[in-house]
Amino acid sequence: MLIKRAADIPSSEITDKKVYLDRRAFMRGAAGTAAAAAVGLLGSRTAEAQRIQAAPHGRLLQNVKPSPLSTTEAKNSWQQITTYNNFLEFGPDKDSPAQYAGMLKPAPWSVAVEGECNKPAVWNLEDILKGQTLEERVYRHRCVEAWSMVIPWVGFPLADFIRKCEPTSNAKFIEFTTLNDPRQMPGVRSTVLRWPYLDALRMDEAMHPLAILAVGLYGEVLPNQNGAPVRLVVPWKYGYKSIKSIVKIRFLATQPLTVWEVAVPDEYGFYANVNPAVDHPRWSQATERRLPEFFMRKTLPFNGYADQVASLYTGMDLKKNF
Repeated sequence: MLIKRAADIPSSEITDKKVYLDRRAFMRGAAGTAAAAAVGLLGSRTAEAQRIQAAPHGRLLQNVKPSPLSTTEAKNSWQQITTYNNFLEFGPDKDSPAQYAGMLKPAPWSVAVEGECNKPAVWNLEDILKGQTLEERVYRHRCVEAWSMVIPWVGFPLADFIRKCEPTSNAKFIEFTTLNDPRQMPGVRSTVLRWPYLDALRMDEAMHPLAILAVGLYGEVLPNQNGAPVRLVVPWKYGYKSIKSIVKIRFLATQPLTVWEVAVPDEYGFYANVNPAVDHPRWSQATERRLPEFFMRKTLPFNGYADQVASLYTGMDLKKNF
């Protein structure tokens, strides 16, 4: 997500990221080969070598099933997905999260549930996951700065967890809050946003089967820079709506102000639905660059999920409610 001033992070910076990604991929590949040779694993068929082959990054999730809701589009690579990120808690640049997110301690982890529900509690992540069937959901991911990826998230329906909390009839909105710890997240020492990062959905949006709580990526535990250990993914909305490293969920009777509405209300609205007909004040949303491609492609309404979610907004002015 860009910060408030265009001069701080020009949108044109994404043009040369392919060079950066290619260079980083080459360096990582070379380093990995050298390390494997040093410990005698290269070419071996030991149990450890087989484990590394199954989970190249060492954090394999068990019993992950494919989802029928996935797109069939080609997925971006692990390297691309984990080195080009928006996560302002670790810094303003796209490579800042990969550089600094190692400071984050994603375990143990808990999520506080508050507000208009019958079961307010502090949930350990293990209890949230208990009994859940994890699915790989290959979703398009569209960022407001006109770039996109296709990401194989691993997660489960947000609706499943909402039902466990038993929201009351007063609950019309659900609000999410990110960890706010300057010791682990150097970006929150800046004044670019009013921390902690906070975003929200209408309850009917949150209950839609496409909305998930993600805990993994490419069959492995979610990397820190991608929102470990648990994040929201709402594929028909811009990426800034998919809040990361969640520590609190509140059920509310009235619509809350989100962090970007407070910071830049003329640029970022509550809904954040992908709408090619609504330009950002500083650039067009009609096209996007699917990384690492160079050429632009047309942006699809609701990020290509219109058939599934457009009915949620029947009768709304989607230019006014951006």
